[in-house]
Amino acid sequence: MPISPTYPGVYIDELPSAVRTIVGVPTSIAAFVGTAPRGSVTDPVHITSWADYEREFGGLDPASDMSYAVYQFFQNGGAEAEIVRIVAVKPANASADALTDAPTYPAYATIVLAAASGAAADAVTLTAVSPGDWGNHLRARVNYQTRDKAANPADQKSFNLTLRDTVTGVTESYLNIGTALGSVDRLSVALAASALVTVPASADGRLLASNADVPAGQDPFPDGKGAGHGDWYVDAKGGLDGTATPVSADYLGDSSPVKDGKQGIYQLLKTDIFNILCLPGPPGQVGDTAHPAGILTQAAKLCLDRRAMLLVDPPDAWHSVADVARAAAPGGSGLPLTGDVARNAAVYFPRVLIADTEQQNLVRDFPPCGVVAGVWARTDVARGVWKAPAGTDAGLNGVIAPQVPMTDPENGILNPLGVNCLRRRPVFGNVVWGARTLRGADVLADQWKYVPVRRLALFIEESLFRGTQWVVFEPNDEPLWSSIRINVGAFMNTLFRQGAFQGRTPGDAYQVVCDATNNPQNDIDRGIVNIRVGFAPLKPAEFVIIHIQQLAGQIQV
Repeated sequence: MPISPTYPGVYIDELPSAVRTIVGVPTSIAAFVGTAPRGSVTDPVHITSWADYEREFGGLDPASDMSYAVYQFFQNGGAEAEIVRIVAVKPANASADALTDAPTYPAYATIVLAAASGAAADAVTLTAVSPGDWGNHLRARVNYQTRDKAANPADQKSFNLTLRDTVTGVTESYLNIGTALGSVDRLSVALAASALVTVPASADGRLLASNADVPAGQDPFPDGKGAGHGDWYVDAKGGLDGTATPVSADYLGDSSPVKDGKQGIYQLLKTDIFNILCLPGPPGQVGDTAHPAGILTQAAKLCLDRRAMLLVDPPDAWHSVADVARAAAPGGSGLPLTGDVARNAAVYFPRVLIADTEQQNLVRDFPPCGVVAGVWARTDVARGVWKAPAGTDAGLNGVIAPQVPMTDPENGILNPLGVNCLRRRPVFGNVVWGARTLRGADVLADQWKYVPVRRLALFIEESLFRGTQWVVFEPNDEPLWSSIRINVGAFMNTLFRQGAFQGRTPGDAYQVVCDATNNPQNDIDRGIVNIRVGFAPLKPAEFVIIHIQQLAGQIQV
């Protein structure tokens, strides 16, 4: 604050610094959207290891392509991921179908805990946190071994509740749950952080019936010891995985921010940041291919808005190089994505062959997005986001072979179309052998032809977007412009020194302009400050041409 000198002497005034360090954002947080046997269906879950996925979503499941994709992501160098679980939702206007082979929809398991009063209306229903058969393995036990225990249960004012998932072994104990409606230890508050069940606030204030006593030293949840409150515990019932396959509507959900909105892929709007989006195994239904165009288009638009990249798996109809070429030819079905949104997407062909540990190491094909996402993440850490995630260093860990072996001439057919190939190379093994976006076809001559160029631009955009928030509402004049040039310039110079740009000098590699030349008085009057940032990206050495010439011996003339 300004100093008002009143006495002779020395005054110290601390001035604000013009230095506001811009930190680069993460570049390899992958988002996976797909089916799983358990886990939240309303919010994305951030994980940092395969163990996290196993705990939250149940591990590998032959019915879930997403589970294998996440496993392959971490196997190939991934470190962080956002997981969105999709389930089939019964349409509101669907009529009841009496056919025995009619599809069923996922349902939540429940545990009904009887009230101490014996009145059915006072019973409390606990609901599993997510739908699926997994919830049927939950067990609950109530006892009165509390701090205010009394000889007469009718005088009890609190109870203990223990929950167990008998598959994972996770056990939750809640002691001294109070029955006072306004107490901080009431049931709904105690279970608010539960990873197993939920309970409505309307269940508060009820004293629950105690289960039978358990002999000292024995596990209270052994098989065959529970059915109701006369036994050691109460079983959960009603959980159902369902036979209905998620369809496009389930994936697209709702993007609105209102209650129950942000569903399907739009759950990712609840995350802070993600950089790579994978849709392993989208639904196959009448009128849909393996990758329904509606889902991919909306996913690509989401990536465009969030400055992320979409990894597109090859459609099921692509069984050979000829199939891909026919799809891209005039009159063909086309590539999975076209138009401006395709600049934030890349497709990799073919699928990959991997031994399925859940099916006695049966070798079967998988969508490659999880493997490729891991390679992207590994390359970012080792070399930087500006390095093409392809080449002899881009090995595919855990992959036996690409599903379709390819020769160099066949690779030469797909590369000019913007289709990246997965190849098996002598000595180097299975590698990524392409680094083009879906705007990378030669005929398009697009500035976002290459994956590393596009990802570097997105990295710079997101970093500057977050790192210049302090500029808003600052006085719009030369002191502000100077501070912007200093801070943005420092960020760009750091990237230059790390080798992210072309050029021998900073002046050749990047520019930051924020002065009177691009901030006329008219823009200042409208509250606008213009910052122009330019950079010279590194282009991958896609073609290496070695010129061989035979020289004649020294001829004396």
